[in-house]
Amino acid sequence: MGDAIGQMLAPAVGIAISPVPLIAMVLMLATPRGRTNGVVFTVGWIVSLSLLVTAVVLLSAGADAAGHDDGPASWTYWLKLAFGVLFLLLGARQWRGRPRDGHGGGTPGWMRTIDAFTPAKAAGLAVALAVANPKNLVLAVSGAVSIAGSDATAAGRTVAVVLMVLIASLCTLAPLAVYLLGGDRSAQVLGGWKDWMTEHNAAVMATLLIVLGAKYVGDAVSGLTG
Repeated sequence: MGDAIGQMLAPAVGIAISPVPLIAMVLMLATPRGRTNGVVFTVGWIVSLSLLVTAVVLLSAGADAAGHDDGPASWTYWLKLAFGVLFLLLGARQWRGRPRDGHGGGTPGWMRTIDAFTPAKAAGLAVALAVANPKNLVLAVSGAVSIAGSDATAAGRTVAVVLMVLIASLCTLAPLAVYLLGGDRSAQVLGGWKDWMTEHNAAVMATLLIVLGAKYVGDAVSGLTG
């Protein structure tokens, strides 16, 4: 189980520090329907991510990702190599596109209409950001394949899937918890989080993707040549 948890940890953190869902949640919580939409958004995020990760783990397990006594199946190493190269490219793109000093990133049009969101729209946005966002999709799939390729038992993989979803959902769970439990200071705290993520996340995300890409490439090369 430890191997499965260790393999999925970095992709889960990569999803958790995504700025868009956190900013969307903070903006949503400040609207008249904030409590309802915030809860619906969080549930939609967790359910959609759980379904995606579980489906990939089951499909990969069915394809014998764990291999035999000599380690994971060889196709998982080729897939890791592809993921590693993709992460390196995404990291370089993220770094080049980071906001320069004194220049914030552009605000998507839907964020300016978030105060009019219904619970159905909040749920739809959660699904779109959790599993339709290319970066989060690749991170989720790579983490799920790593879980399936580990030497953990079925129970261990289940625990790893639950932990991955919970860690990856911190970008929605943490703002919601602050809003529900933080009292009068919650607006100030959430505003500070939103500002920090907007200013620094591109650099943090680029670094994480590059490190993760290098690790995946290294693991793949070691597995394929070992």
